[in-house]
Amino acid sequence: MKHYFSLFWVLPFLWGMVAQVGAQPAQKQVTVVISPDHEDWRYEVKEEAVFRVQVFKDENLLKGVTVDYETGPEFFPSVRKQGVVLKEGQLTLKASMKEPGFLRCRVVAKVDGREYEGLTTVAYDELQIRPATADPEDFDTFWTKALEVARKAPLDPRLRLLPERCTSGANVYEISFQNERPGSRIYGILRTPRQPGRYPAILSVPGAGIRPYGGVNYGDGVISLQIGIHGIPVTLPQEVYDLLGAGALSNYPSVNRNNRDAHYYKRVYLGCVRAVDFIFTLPEFDGSTLAVTGGSQGGALSIVTAALEPRIRCLAAFYPALCDYAGYLNRRAGGWPHYFRTEQPGPNEAETLAYFDVVNFARRVKVKGMYSWGFNDVTCPPTSMYAAYNVIPGPKELKVYLTTGHWTFPEQNAFVTEWLQNQLR
Repeated sequence: MKHYFSLFWVLPFLWGMVAQVGAQPAQKQVTVVISPDHEDWRYEVKEEAVFRVQVFKDENLLKGVTVDYETGPEFFPSVRKQGVVLKEGQLTLKASMKEPGFLRCRVVAKVDGREYEGLTTVAYDELQIRPATADPEDFDTFWTKALEVARKAPLDPRLRLLPERCTSGANVYEISFQNERPGSRIYGILRTPRQPGRYPAILSVPGAGIRPYGGVNYGDGVISLQIGIHGIPVTLPQEVYDLLGAGALSNYPSVNRNNRDAHYYKRVYLGCVRAVDFIFTLPEFDGSTLAVTGGSQGGALSIVTAALEPRIRCLAAFYPALCDYAGYLNRRAGGWPHYFRTEQPGPNEAETLAYFDVVNFARRVKVKGMYSWGFNDVTCPPTSMYAAYNVIPGPKELKVYLTTGHWTFPEQNAFVTEWLQNQLR
């Protein structure tokens, strides 16, 4: 029997999940508007982009405003000017690029003693961007062996009912299962339909940070598993996560980044695959219909999981992080967490991180995927995301919302949710 989930139920909860990694910014009284002369924000290499800069307060054009501006590739501006006065309330800027990538125009206006920033990022032959990160020759061998070793540890699943979170249509549990070695566990929130039957499932993988989780409600016709990645229960008081974030887990993405067998993300990636193993043990699961989704770090983990686990049917990834670390070594924007933006790699770091770079997992994604992001993302620069997207061999669709940064429009969430809904039928 097939069960369908309602978009009415899904949207509010998916929006909440995405908000963990990128909330929509609050509207300000003063806005800096930077309008490119191409409506689609796309240009060919060497073509000149023309930007019209205007500053508005209470929807009225301001004249005589002082601005600072810079133009050039993301994080590598080639032109900087300060103290420019917009006598007539408008400024025209021109710039171009000689190779595929993204050109950013950033303007800071000074109004009533405060600073207001605007930025617009335009694409230059973005579908021609290729990764700077090398693809290790033994990449597949490394991960095949790592999974074999991890799966020698019994899952040892444990479920604890959370009565206060249950509904008339679903049971909610805090769960855990063993990860890559005895004693190392992954925790999460599982939501299963109460009505007998066999159901599709969605694995929600998390954005960066240390936090509790409430689970994701995709409706009473879908199994939902939302996991944390740090090996700690996900229902503790907020204070515990704050202390860990400031202490033991501070800067966790950099832990052992010069050792592929001990790097922090090794157990994280393996834990995502073990989450799939766990879902396949559930008697309510239909045995085949499984999607993975997330945003930012979760977008990266969605790609990683789909690459490592052939039982995934489809994925939906918002603005994936962890893409093309080596971009910075080629004077090009790399992905979060921007390892080499301000420093050169230490011994074995570049070589080690290639085994964890999402571009190398993207090369191996064969299942259908929906991807969505915006050009103005400064956390996960579009150059890095396109470096991954462009090498995906499987069926793929990209939904771009030009003006978004590290956040999403409601319409964007609705589109991706409807796409997921269609895939799980």
